[in-house]
Amino acid sequence: MSTPDFIEAVATGTWLMEDVPDAAIPDDPMTPIAAMRLVSQELAVEGIPERNLATFVTTWMEPEARRVIDDNLHRNFIDHAEYPRTFEIQQRCIRMLAELFHAPGETTGTSTQGSSEAIMLGALSLKWKWRERREGAGKPSDSPNLVFGGDVHVVWEKFCRYFDVEPRIVPLQPGKYTIGPDDIEPHVDENTIGVAAVVGTTFTGHADDVVGINDFLVELKDKKGIDVPLHIDGASGAFVWPFLYPDTEWDFRLDQVRSINASGHKFGLVYPGIGWLIFREKSDLAEDLVFYENSVRAGSTTAVVQRRPRRTSRVSGRSARAAPRWAAHERDGQRAASRHVYRVQSGYSSLRQARNSSAWGFGVRFSRKAWYGATNGSGAATV
Repeated sequence: MSTPDFIEAVATGTWLMEDVPDAAIPDDPMTPIAAMRLVSQELAVEGIPERNLATFVTTWMEPEARRVIDDNLHRNFIDHAEYPRTFEIQQRCIRMLAELFHAPGETTGTSTQGSSEAIMLGALSLKWKWRERREGAGKPSDSPNLVFGGDVHVVWEKFCRYFDVEPRIVPLQPGKYTIGPDDIEPHVDENTIGVAAVVGTTFTGHADDVVGINDFLVELKDKKGIDVPLHIDGASGAFVWPFLYPDTEWDFRLDQVRSINASGHKFGLVYPGIGWLIFREKSDLAEDLVFYENSVRAGSTTAVVQRRPRRTSRVSGRSARAAPRWAAHERDGQRAASRHVYRVQSGYSSLRQARNSSAWGFGVRFSRKAWYGATNGSGAATV
């Protein structure tokens, strides 16, 4: 069949009578238009993202942001020597986030594929920094443990399994879906590499008692000399709390908070997948996580945390969203972001009221959405 005839056959749907290539590369080639239509039709039966009220990711971006993403799909972000401006764009985003999270000074961080990767890297840094302290004191480092509540994402349990760390999970209680200092106290000891607290839980949108946990860890350090860092899992809440509850301390304003992860593709308003890991200070990043490459093209030594191909597009999209909305030290950008998050919160509240007053059939998928409401006395969002 000639190419024009083949295109005509595809246009009339002839290919629907044949099986889709599934287990092996087909013997015959397929034209671009045929491949496009084949994939498009197969995806047509899926759900519409904008109508998925249970999703935790951004489903819409401005056309200008999409243009930036499309224009950079072909760039390999990790090649910093070849694409130095892309790397600088990432560094700008890291500096903006560090300022947003009240880092006390110069810090470091990285973009990731999402919060799961950010948590893996952040927790691995906790483990290796703990090992460094133990070996420096001449103590054994073969029994690390990590303390977190039952309100965390499953990635925390994955980390413990993958990297041989004992998970000390604080079980949730009826009517209490977060953890506080009294909950973690029995589980923390000198082998604890860190405590993970959640700001914006997957189940309800609440925040753990971060202030109380921090105060307990500060007291533990002062009285017993046991330095246990606090990591904040802000996958859902790190782009909400700074704008809805700017006076609530949950970030680097607290002494023991050493690292924070955030999901740009949730309330950070960027398509999947983009996540962020921000450290309080450069010294909080374990040196063993950093690889130094001597690039002939760059003519200098570059420190990197990750070494694998990645697309530039999401970092560029993050920058396109970040710059006009909450650039560091730009009051108008901060206010615009606050207004946007408040509108999202108001929209969620309206939908929740409609759900409670009508026979909408959203069921569990709808009710599990993170509803960010007014704060209570401890700074946790109520639903």
